[in-house]
Amino acid sequence: MHRVLQDFADPFYFRQVLPDIWSGFLINVHMMVIAEALVLVLALVLAIVRGLPGRGAKPFRGLAIVYTDFFRGTPLTIVAYAFILGVPGLRYAGISNYSNEVYGIMALTVVYTAYVTEVYRAGIESVHGSQRMAARSLGLSYGQAMRYVVLPQAIRRVVPPLLNDFIGLQKDTAIIGAIGVTEAAAQGQNFASSYFNFTGFLVGAVFFIYLTIPLARFTDHLIKQRELRERAAMV
Repeated sequence: MHRVLQDFADPFYFRQVLPDIWSGFLINVHMMVIAEALVLVLALVLAIVRGLPGRGAKPFRGLAIVYTDFFRGTPLTIVAYAFILGVPGLRYAGISNYSNEVYGIMALTVVYTAYVTEVYRAGIESVHGSQRMAARSLGLSYGQAMRYVVLPQAIRRVVPPLLNDFIGLQKDTAIIGAIGVTEAAAQGQNFASSYFNFTGFLVGAVFFIYLTIPLARFTDHLIKQRELRERAAMV
Protein backbone atom coordinates (compact mmCIF):
# COMPACT_ATOMS: atom_id res chain seq x y z
CA MET A 1 0.00 0.00 0.00
CA HIS A 2 2.86 2.35 0.83
CA ARG A 3 4.40 1.71 -2.60
CA VAL A 4 1.09 2.50 -4.32
CA LEU A 5 0.74 5.79 -2.45
CA GLN A 6 4.33 6.66 -3.17
CA ASP A 7 3.99 6.03 -6.90
CA PHE A 8 0.50 7.47 -7.45
CA ALA A 9 -0.19 9.98 -4.66
CA ASP A 10 3.09 11.32 -3.38
CA PRO A 11 2.46 14.76 -1.75
CA PHE A 12 5.84 16.11 -2.85
CA TYR A 13 5.30 15.19 -6.49
CA PHE A 14 1.68 16.34 -6.25
CA ARG A 15 2.83 19.88 -5.44
CA GLN A 16 5.61 19.73 -8.00
CA VAL A 17 3.45 18.67 -10.94
CA LEU A 18 0.38 20.76 -10.04
CA PRO A 19 1.30 23.90 -12.09
CA ASP A 20 2.03 21.91 -15.25
CA ILE A 21 -1.15 19.84 -14.98
CA TRP A 22 -3.16 23.00 -14.35
CA SER A 23 -1.76 24.70 -17.46
CA GLY A 24 -2.60 21.57 -19.46
CA PHE A 25 -6.08 21.39 -17.96
CA LEU A 26 -6.79 24.93 -19.11
CA ILE A 27 -6.22 23.66 -22.66
CA ASN A 28 -8.77 20.89 -21.98
CA VAL A 29 -11.30 23.49 -20.83
CA HIS A 30 -10.56 25.71 -23.82
CA MET A 31 -11.12 22.87 -26.28
CA MET A 32 -14.27 21.78 -24.44
CA VAL A 33 -15.90 25.23 -24.46
CA ILE A 34 -15.24 25.91 -28.15
CA ALA A 35 -16.28 22.40 -29.23
CA GLU A 36 -19.48 22.56 -27.16
CA ALA A 37 -20.49 25.88 -28.69
CA LEU A 38 -19.92 24.56 -32.20
CA VAL A 39 -21.69 21.27 -31.48
CA LEU A 40 -24.80 22.99 -30.10
CA VAL A 41 -25.26 24.96 -33.31
CA LEU A 42 -24.22 22.37 -35.90
CA ALA A 43 -26.17 19.53 -34.28
CA LEU A 44 -29.34 21.62 -34.17
CA VAL A 45 -28.98 22.41 -37.87
CA LEU A 46 -28.50 18.73 -38.72
CA ALA A 47 -31.45 17.70 -36.56
CA ILE A 48 -33.69 20.18 -38.37
CA VAL A 49 -32.42 18.95 -41.74
CA ARG A 50 -33.22 15.36 -40.78
CA GLY A 51 -36.80 16.40 -40.13
CA LEU A 52 -37.39 18.42 -43.29
CA PRO A 53 -40.59 17.30 -45.04
CA GLY A 54 -41.10 16.60 -48.70
CA ARG A 55 -39.36 14.64 -51.43
CA GLY A 56 -37.20 17.60 -52.37
CA ALA A 57 -35.44 17.44 -49.00
CA LYS A 58 -34.75 13.70 -49.27
CA PRO A 59 -31.10 14.10 -50.43
CA PHE A 60 -30.39 16.45 -47.51
CA ARG A 61 -32.01 14.05 -45.06
CA GLY A 62 -29.92 11.24 -46.52
CA LEU A 63 -26.69 13.21 -46.11
CA ALA A 64 -27.56 14.01 -42.50
CA ILE A 65 -28.25 10.34 -41.79
CA VAL A 66 -24.96 9.27 -43.39
CA TYR A 67 -23.07 11.85 -41.34
CA THR A 68 -24.58 10.85 -38.01
CA ASP A 69 -24.22 7.12 -38.68
CA PHE A 70 -20.61 7.44 -39.82
CA PHE A 71 -19.31 9.59 -36.97
CA ARG A 72 -21.30 7.84 -34.25
CA GLY A 73 -19.75 4.58 -35.43
CA THR A 74 -16.17 5.86 -35.74
CA PRO A 75 -13.99 6.01 -32.58
CA LEU A 76 -12.90 9.49 -31.59
CA THR A 77 -9.25 8.35 -31.56
CA ILE A 78 -9.39 7.52 -35.29
CA VAL A 79 -11.06 10.83 -36.13
CA ALA A 80 -8.48 12.71 -34.03
CA TYR A 81 -5.61 10.97 -35.83
CA ALA A 82 -7.22 11.83 -39.16
CA PHE A 83 -7.41 15.52 -38.27
CA ILE A 84 -4.17 15.98 -36.31
CA LEU A 85 -1.92 13.81 -38.49
CA GLY A 86 -3.80 13.40 -41.75
CA VAL A 87 -5.02 16.91 -42.58
CA PRO A 88 -1.58 18.59 -42.18
CA GLY A 89 -0.14 15.82 -44.36
CA LEU A 90 -2.40 16.89 -47.23
CA ARG A 91 -0.46 20.17 -47.45
CA TYR A 92 -3.50 22.06 -48.69
CA ALA A 93 -3.32 25.82 -48.25
CA GLY A 94 -5.88 27.08 -45.77
CA ILE A 95 -6.55 23.79 -43.97
CA SER A 96 -3.16 22.18 -43.32
CA ASN A 97 -1.43 24.87 -41.28
CA TYR A 98 -3.40 24.99 -38.02
CA SER A 99 -2.25 23.96 -34.55
CA ASN A 100 -2.92 20.51 -33.10
CA GLU A 101 -5.33 22.10 -30.65
CA VAL A 102 -7.47 23.44 -33.50
CA TYR A 103 -7.51 20.03 -35.18
CA GLY A 104 -8.41 18.46 -31.84
CA ILE A 105 -11.38 20.82 -31.52
CA MET A 106 -12.45 19.89 -35.05
CA ALA A 107 -12.30 16.18 -34.23
CA LEU A 108 -14.34 16.62 -31.05
CA THR A 109 -16.85 18.78 -32.92
CA VAL A 110 -17.54 16.42 -35.81
CA VAL A 111 -17.90 13.38 -33.55
CA TYR A 112 -20.07 14.94 -30.87
CA THR A 113 -22.20 16.76 -33.44
CA ALA A 114 -23.35 13.32 -34.60
CA TYR A 115 -24.35 12.29 -31.08
CA VAL A 116 -26.03 15.57 -30.15
CA THR A 117 -27.94 15.60 -33.46
CA GLU A 118 -29.75 12.46 -32.31
CA VAL A 119 -30.48 14.04 -28.93
CA TYR A 120 -32.02 17.08 -30.62
CA ARG A 121 -33.95 14.86 -33.02
CA ALA A 122 -35.41 12.87 -30.15
CA GLY A 123 -36.53 16.12 -28.52
CA ILE A 124 -38.11 17.39 -31.73
CA GLU A 125 -39.97 14.13 -32.30
CA SER A 126 -41.22 14.15 -28.70
CA VAL A 127 -43.32 17.24 -29.48
CA HIS A 128 -46.69 15.91 -30.60
CA GLY A 129 -47.49 16.36 -34.27
CA SER A 130 -50.80 18.01 -33.43
CA GLN A 131 -48.90 21.08 -32.24
CA ARG A 132 -47.22 21.43 -35.62
CA MET A 133 -50.59 21.07 -37.37
CA ALA A 134 -52.15 23.63 -35.05
CA ALA A 135 -49.33 26.07 -35.78
CA ARG A 136 -49.69 25.56 -39.53
CA SER A 137 -53.47 26.03 -39.30
CA LEU A 138 -52.83 29.41 -37.70
CA GLY A 139 -50.89 30.48 -40.77
CA LEU A 140 -47.35 29.81 -39.61
CA SER A 141 -44.88 28.44 -42.15
CA TYR A 142 -42.95 25.24 -41.47
CA GLY A 143 -39.91 27.25 -40.36
CA GLN A 144 -41.99 29.48 -38.10
CA ALA A 145 -43.71 26.49 -36.52
CA MET A 146 -40.32 24.93 -35.79
CA ARG A 147 -38.89 28.15 -34.41
CA TYR A 148 -41.75 29.30 -32.23
CA VAL A 149 -43.58 26.09 -31.30
CA VAL A 150 -41.46 22.95 -31.66
CA LEU A 151 -37.88 23.93 -30.90
CA PRO A 152 -38.52 25.81 -27.62
CA GLN A 153 -40.22 22.71 -26.20
CA ALA A 154 -37.75 20.25 -27.70
CA ILE A 155 -34.66 22.05 -26.41
CA ARG A 156 -36.04 22.29 -22.88
CA ARG A 157 -36.67 18.54 -22.89
CA VAL A 158 -33.18 17.58 -24.05
CA VAL A 159 -31.10 19.76 -21.73
CA PRO A 160 -30.29 16.88 -19.31
CA PRO A 161 -29.09 14.46 -22.02
CA LEU A 162 -27.18 17.31 -23.64
CA LEU A 163 -25.33 17.92 -20.39
CA ASN A 164 -24.53 14.21 -20.16
CA ASP A 165 -23.03 14.31 -23.65
CA PHE A 166 -20.97 17.34 -22.76
CA ILE A 167 -19.64 15.61 -19.65
CA GLY A 168 -18.39 12.93 -22.02
CA LEU A 169 -16.93 15.55 -24.36
CA GLN A 170 -15.10 17.19 -21.48
CA LYS A 171 -13.44 13.90 -20.56
CA ASP A 172 -12.69 13.01 -24.18
CA THR A 173 -10.54 16.12 -24.55
CA ALA A 174 -7.90 13.97 -22.82
CA ILE A 175 -7.85 11.67 -25.86
CA ILE A 176 -6.62 14.56 -27.97
CA GLY A 177 -3.56 14.82 -25.71
CA ALA A 178 -2.45 11.36 -26.77
CA ILE A 179 -2.07 12.66 -30.33
CA GLY A 180 0.01 15.78 -29.86
CA VAL A 181 -1.81 18.36 -27.69
CA THR A 182 -0.05 19.01 -24.38
CA GLU A 183 -3.15 19.07 -22.19
CA ALA A 184 -3.57 17.64 -18.67
CA ALA A 185 -3.23 13.95 -19.54
CA ALA A 186 -0.20 14.62 -21.74
CA GLN A 187 1.42 16.65 -18.96
CA GLY A 188 0.85 13.72 -16.61
CA GLN A 189 2.48 11.38 -19.13
CA ASN A 190 5.46 13.72 -19.50
CA PHE A 191 5.90 13.86 -15.73
CA ALA A 192 5.67 10.08 -15.42
CA SER A 193 8.30 9.65 -18.13
CA SER A 194 10.66 12.12 -16.48
CA TYR A 195 10.32 11.09 -12.82
CA PHE A 196 8.96 7.53 -13.06
CA ASN A 197 6.10 8.59 -10.82
CA PHE A 198 2.39 8.61 -11.70
CA THR A 199 1.12 11.26 -9.29
CA GLY A 200 0.55 13.58 -12.26
CA PHE A 201 -2.26 11.33 -13.45
CA LEU A 202 -3.93 11.67 -10.06
CA VAL A 203 -3.68 15.46 -10.25
CA GLY A 204 -5.24 15.43 -13.71
CA ALA A 205 -8.02 13.14 -12.52
CA VAL A 206 -8.77 15.51 -9.64
CA PHE A 207 -9.19 18.44 -12.03
CA PHE A 208 -11.49 16.47 -14.31
CA ILE A 209 -13.56 15.25 -11.37
CA TYR A 210 -13.96 18.77 -9.98
CA LEU A 211 -15.36 19.85 -13.34
CA THR A 212 -17.45 16.75 -14.01
CA ILE A 213 -19.21 16.20 -10.67
CA PRO A 214 -20.95 19.62 -10.55
CA LEU A 215 -22.20 19.08 -14.11
CA ALA A 216 -23.46 15.62 -13.19
CA ARG A 217 -25.28 16.88 -10.10
CA PHE A 218 -26.79 19.76 -12.09
CA THR A 219 -28.00 17.25 -14.67
CA ASP A 220 -29.59 15.14 -11.92
CA HIS A 221 -31.30 18.26 -10.58
CA LEU A 222 -32.74 19.14 -13.99
CA ILE A 223 -34.03 15.58 -14.47
CA LYS A 224 -35.67 15.65 -11.05
CA GLN A 225 -37.30 19.03 -11.73
CA ARG A 226 -38.65 17.76 -15.06
CA GLU A 227 -40.10 14.65 -13.39
CA LEU A 228 -41.80 16.81 -10.75
CA ARG A 229 -43.35 19.04 -13.44
CA GLU A 230 -44.59 16.02 -15.37
CA ARG A 231 -46.16 14.52 -12.24
CA ALA A 232 -47.81 17.82 -11.39
CA ALA A 233 -49.24 18.05 -14.90
CA MET A 234 -50.78 14.56 -14.56
CA VAL A 235 -52.61 15.42 -11.34
